[in-house]
Amino acid sequence: MPPQPSRSSQSSLRQAIDDCRLDWRSEPPGFDADALADIQWRADACSPGSLLCFQRFDDGRSDAEIVERYLADSQFGALVINRRLACFDRLDGRAIFVTAPGAWGETLARLCDYFFAVGPKDWRIAGVTGTNGKTTTIKYLESILLAEGRRLLSIGTLGLALNGEPERVTGFTSPPYIELRRILAEYRDQADMLLMEVSSHALHQERVYGLRFDVAAWTNFSQDHLDYHGDEASYFDAKALILRQLAEGVPLLTTSAYVAERLQATGAADAPVRLLPTPRLAAPVLRERPFLALAYNRANYVLAQAMAADLLGVAPAEPWRALEPVDGRFECYVHGNRTIVIDFAHTPDALDNILGAIRDALPDARVLTLFGCGGDRDRGKRPLMGAAVCRGSERAIVTSDNPRFEDPRVIIDDLLLGMRECAHPPEVILDRAEAIRRLFDRLAECPGTEPWVALIAGKGHERSIDQNGRKTYFSDQDEVVRNLRRLGWSEGRLA
Repeated sequence: MPPQPSRSSQSSLRQAIDDCRLDWRSEPPGFDADALADIQWRADACSPGSLLCFQRFDDGRSDAEIVERYLADSQFGALVINRRLACFDRLDGRAIFVTAPGAWGETLARLCDYFFAVGPKDWRIAGVTGTNGKTTTIKYLESILLAEGRRLLSIGTLGLALNGEPERVTGFTSPPYIELRRILAEYRDQADMLLMEVSSHALHQERVYGLRFDVAAWTNFSQDHLDYHGDEASYFDAKALILRQLAEGVPLLTTSAYVAERLQATGAADAPVRLLPTPRLAAPVLRERPFLALAYNRANYVLAQAMAADLLGVAPAEPWRALEPVDGRFECYVHGNRTIVIDFAHTPDALDNILGAIRDALPDARVLTLFGCGGDRDRGKRPLMGAAVCRGSERAIVTSDNPRFEDPRVIIDDLLLGMRECAHPPEVILDRAEAIRRLFDRLAECPGTEPWVALIAGKGHERSIDQNGRKTYFSDQDEVVRNLRRLGWSEGRLA
């Protein structure tokens, strides 16, 4: 853990707690709030001097399960929680503060203001939400601003990066609020602008409470995360909370007419929404940056270009020259008539988009798609993913992808429900490395004169498989290189 930043001298912690809107509190005799030395969001990171802020969700677990799994063995000195639990008596008489309904975000902000001298007001901030394209848009924006000499901190699915160089993995698209405040305080002297992906979870859980975005964008919207949000309308409403984060007069940028029209129709758009067209790019640009041949990458670029112009106060000349390919996003390897594409696509819409882009870019090629679906997430999207692969591919291999605590075969059975109309029955190979090996063998069996594209979808940049509570190293990129060498195929990586 990085060193604890200097704490604010604005008030005592006792005063900060007393100023919070609380629904219930219990303090044992002799409790001294000002003796607490740090603030934590993870129960397993606490010491007896820690103030633990723990957010309780409706996840199907009982109060007893929550206390047993997270709180009973934690060493925290005091607990701030968003609702009262039935098992507080098991917490050894430690101080407990329950926030009033609707007061969670402001409570954490007030407490973090005490522990961290630096806050959101000390940064210029860019935020991007959307079902797909958040990472690519942020990385394009990062590249453009770095070319203009700006000092940047970026936070997203790929982790934490300082001036484009990876710092560490956070494990979140958008970190929990306390972790975000810790990061802001730690890096303030090294960067002036914060670029961050903003997930629907982060907006709903108030992980970005109090941040005011100087520029913001919403890339697109399609089905995802219904395991958490419950239904499509709730998912959209969570995304729409980004409007509350806009600084005064700042418009929300989007290239999605659907997003713009739905915001207007629902009356959610109190702030202005600016719909940007996605133009075609000149042939010389596409020769130098072939990933911009993909329509959705052009849309991401348009958003990044507009955000950069707003932050800089002037549109940079030929900003496309600064762009670099993004790890695990349409990452290509070519051998003769064989193109292997690694991409993070893991939703029905993302699979439709990338398979459509492959058809547009390589209309004469046949397509073989390898994919799976993560466990313990929205089951409703699984047959839709299978159907998307059938629509866009001649052949398919179904495999495992982060099963978490689910049986991989059950996940695959759900995917296969949407693949009954496939022209050729999909192959099922549970072991992902074996499945990738089979993909290469299938390519090698086809006549060399036939152009084929093999899409390996779902993991992209990820370097592990999450199964039964354990993450084991695994890289689609490594497996591709291993099989290229096995077959004696030259390794050619394109953008």
